[in-house]
Amino acid sequence: MSMPQDTAPDLPNEHDLPLANVRVVDLTGQSGEMGPRILADLGADVIRVEPIVVDRPSAELQEFAGLDVRHETHNANKRSVSLDLDTTAGIGILRRLLQTADIFIEGLGVDRLTDLGLEPAALRREFPTLVIVSFSDFGRTGPYRNWTATELVHVALGGVLSRSGLPGRPPLVPPGPIALESAAVTTAWAALLAYYNRLLTDSGDDVDVSVFESTVQIIDPGFGMAGSAAGGVPTSDGPRGRPDSSHLYPIFPCADGYVRLCILSPRQWQGMFEWMGRPAEFADPELGQLKHRYAAVGTLYPAIEAFLSSKSRTQAVTEGQQFGVPCGELLDFAEVLDSEHYSARDAFAAVPTPLGTLRIPNGLMEIDGTRAGIRRRAPRRGEYDTEIFSDLPPLAGPSTANSPRANPVRRRPLDGIRVLDLGVIVAGGETGRLLADMGAEVIKIENTAFRDGSRQSMSGALITPVFAWGHRNKKSIGINLRSPEGRTYIASLVEQSDVVLSNFKPGTMDKLGLSYQELSRINPRIVVADSSAFGNSGPWNARLGYGPLVRASTGLSLAWKYDNANGGFADASTIYPDHAAARVSAIGVLAQLVRRLKTNRGGTVSVAQAEVILAQHSDLFASASVRIGTESDRGTCNAPSGLYPAAGTDEWIVIDVRDSDDWERLAKCIGSIELVSDPRFETATKRLEHRAELDAVIENWTRSRSPRAAVDLLQESGVPGAMMLRLPELPEDLHLRARQTFRVARHPLIDRLLPSENTPAHFENIPDVELRPAPLLGEQTREIASTLLGLSNDDIDRMIAAGVLEEELPPIDTDNRSVTNS
Repeated sequence: MSMPQDTAPDLPNEHDLPLANVRVVDLTGQSGEMGPRILADLGADVIRVEPIVVDRPSAELQEFAGLDVRHETHNANKRSVSLDLDTTAGIGILRRLLQTADIFIEGLGVDRLTDLGLEPAALRREFPTLVIVSFSDFGRTGPYRNWTATELVHVALGGVLSRSGLPGRPPLVPPGPIALESAAVTTAWAALLAYYNRLLTDSGDDVDVSVFESTVQIIDPGFGMAGSAAGGVPTSDGPRGRPDSSHLYPIFPCADGYVRLCILSPRQWQGMFEWMGRPAEFADPELGQLKHRYAAVGTLYPAIEAFLSSKSRTQAVTEGQQFGVPCGELLDFAEVLDSEHYSARDAFAAVPTPLGTLRIPNGLMEIDGTRAGIRRRAPRRGEYDTEIFSDLPPLAGPSTANSPRANPVRRRPLDGIRVLDLGVIVAGGETGRLLADMGAEVIKIENTAFRDGSRQSMSGALITPVFAWGHRNKKSIGINLRSPEGRTYIASLVEQSDVVLSNFKPGTMDKLGLSYQELSRINPRIVVADSSAFGNSGPWNARLGYGPLVRASTGLSLAWKYDNANGGFADASTIYPDHAAARVSAIGVLAQLVRRLKTNRGGTVSVAQAEVILAQHSDLFASASVRIGTESDRGTCNAPSGLYPAAGTDEWIVIDVRDSDDWERLAKCIGSIELVSDPRFETATKRLEHRAELDAVIENWTRSRSPRAAVDLLQESGVPGAMMLRLPELPEDLHLRARQTFRVARHPLIDRLLPSENTPAHFENIPDVELRPAPLLGEQTREIASTLLGLSNDDIDRMIAAGVLEEELPPIDTDNRSVTNS
């Protein structure tokens, strides 16, 4: 393919971005590129340092063109310099570059950094205000710190694989690099937290990000928020095997494909009942409750299937929306690229590259109403050498030992920030929880007329573990937002706050009189963040949306299935992308707070969950736009690679050979070194051709060993391999225990221990999260009404009696309202 004429690298859409004037040095390698890219999208000057010598042979680049696609998608908006870090001159230039930087994100590992004379502790002494972020598979500490990993290894270890698939069938590897991309979000979030702290304390930080821990926390957390369809039942309480969750978010065939329905609330069921013509056999009012509806799926779902079978996908979606039934069509990647909605939202940018013009997902969010997307194509190696090197100052002497910057202060970055949280269910509630964990005073605003779906409980409990995990460290005030007095109280709270969060259907906040224009009139410093399924504009903006519908309408559900024509869909159990989208929203909020320190003005953040999926699968969409195969849509580019049964019932390990060196190590590990010289297996191409024969040899070895024993041998040999861990096993995993990934909390209204997510990364200057219990609805109404609204006890009583304020108090026997940390 010919190189396009591309003399001007800058693309349109330049605008005022919150991280302007923040410099980031990116030395991450191929697996960690997206973290710095997120900061670049928000305006940071990200300088990618690449080796002078090409680190992959050109023949390999041509054979696996998808690797080039990754560079184009993951390095847009960056500048690039080339350095030989094995020379004194190269290290000297890097130090001069770090001297000008605010954040340094590296993926080389401590051993390599130490060899180069760049050990993090020494860099912290030399550059006390520098935020150093290390991105690695397992972190710097713990039993697995020297293990070798790939995406497949992480989805196996992180519990994702154990929930992906159907009962009685082998697990199914999810499409796309969701583990690595989730870790990239953690990288950006952790880097910004440390940088915001640095702006307030004049001290940098040393941050340790682990892909393994990010996978555990973000994709399908067993000890975190779950969708309202779960009815408050923790994900970790699911069955040992792949759960049959197809009834939660069912998929039905239509005349021209498939649609998915999300019938969760009584109101949505009533809409479905009306849409079907009020069939007498489903007139029982009890079907409005999840547990009764799930019990009736044997007769209900065949009736819905027959009802939808003659309709086109478009007709089904249109009619469903008219009746208030959340419904989405299952699209493939090509249909997504051609979608009118994504086109109207500029969700893809056309970027000239050596591979042709790629259509690349155009960023993760909108800032102040403008997309924070691609402004500059990915740089060629060393493209900015002259521009950057000529502007570097000489290396200054070391800072004095008495400098205040050399005395770090341990604090939570958002201490002193007040957040009004109108977010609901996973993506909304989780955003507020992330900010609360980092020290913000988060006030959940809610009322009984429109309860947060995450309060829904199969058992009728006042507080479920799911709600406790998602709303810890928050306060709650009950306010009727539709009453004039309630809106007055909200205005008073906005005047005294820093951030407002919501994730209602687009337009709802405006109808409540809470538009950004109105809120900023009250408080020009307010940061307002909203999230929705498909964004605030475009033909689908008014669609009722949930994560499963977002997966359907971004091509993910069709890709997440077994290889059979009829059904086989396997994404019903996953919570993805809700937790990832929540972190994207939190990143946007924090970026706006960074800018506010300099400008004293607020702004907006808008996140569409659909576009989070697009961005995290950018290689697949970019490749599809020019019909280049990638590893994900070929299945694999090497062999052996995949799942293998181990000793025991439904026990699995993964092995993921990356190249011929891995293959030789694997053959030696399993005691079959003679296979290396076997003509059938001597090249990657031949191993793929004879994959079935090779898999049989590997399977014979794995079946005779327990998962742990097999993986220990593989990792000792340097072969990427992992056992499939189930969610209940994660808190007791040796590595996660050593890394203190979980801490144990108690809630006075829950009769079980609550293993709970700790900080998103390991920080030098940010302490572990607090574990204060989640509130009942309006539990702090009196406290907040008194301290922030200035109401007397009599006023509060009168407003509660009038239904303007609400409070729900704990039962009388919970005087010991406390939480235990360990």
